[in-house]
Amino acid sequence: MTAPTLAPDLAAIKARQQATWASGDYGEIATPLVPIAEQLCDTIDLHPGNRVLDVASGTGNAALAAARRSCEVTASDYVPALLERARERASAERLTMTIQEADAEALPFPDGSFDVVLSVLGVMFTANQERAATELLRVCRPGGTIGLANWTPDGFVGQMFRTIGRHIPPPAGLRPPPLWGTEARLRELLGEGISSLRVVRRHHTFRYRSPAHWLEAFRTCYGPMVKAFEALEPSGQQRLADDLLELAGRFNQSGDETLIAPSEYLEVVAVKARGHGPDRDHPEDWR
Repeated sequence: MTAPTLAPDLAAIKARQQATWASGDYGEIATPLVPIAEQLCDTIDLHPGNRVLDVASGTGNAALAAARRSCEVTASDYVPALLERARERASAERLTMTIQEADAEALPFPDGSFDVVLSVLGVMFTANQERAATELLRVCRPGGTIGLANWTPDGFVGQMFRTIGRHIPPPAGLRPPPLWGTEARLRELLGEGISSLRVVRRHHTFRYRSPAHWLEAFRTCYGPMVKAFEALEPSGQQRLADDLLELAGRFNQSGDETLIAPSEYLEVVAVKARGHGPDRDHPEDWR
């Protein structure tokens, strides 16, 4: 008789995730990813004065991109250290935005509070994907826009996570984060809450002095990889490093000793269905 499958302890997993993203120095990884957020904001065609929420903002790439377009921006994340970096960056650019610690699965905002809800390489890492998607929809006003950028399963970063997972299996029962980078999963998550969904496959190109330089940067600064190496004995660390370098070699298009590795991501623009929650004080469709 097959033993019943236990549901994952999402609270415990979330606590570990918070510690993971607080480790290393994600800002060093996130800064080169700025063009992804800028592209998304241009695709959405943000209008000055739009009320914008950046969910799982990290160090603020999407929030800052929206603030540069004269929007009323709130950056939210559940890792205070990352939000502090976002605050420093906003101050350096003399940009005004609200910064608030918040869990993407339990956003502390009223229904329909925002014209646009963004998440760039952020909400895809939540433990409870269904709950996070419900929150994105809830805080967006009907007729408003949800804009996402998510790594795809088959791209460089998606394959990086698959490689790490062969050495450090993820918690049982969790759906892989790169599923957010597939249209089928997005339609499952957003369901009847949206009236339209447009997805475009784009690429961000990682550029490092060598594959070894890329690996050193990520194993030092990128929380999920930091924790993966910490969990392994020296021999296991070497096997993981070898597999990651092999992966980098497969994606490398430089033709020399440097690393130029395009990584596919899915750019997502969804419009929240009318009649799906209160429309508050913006009954018109600004789009």
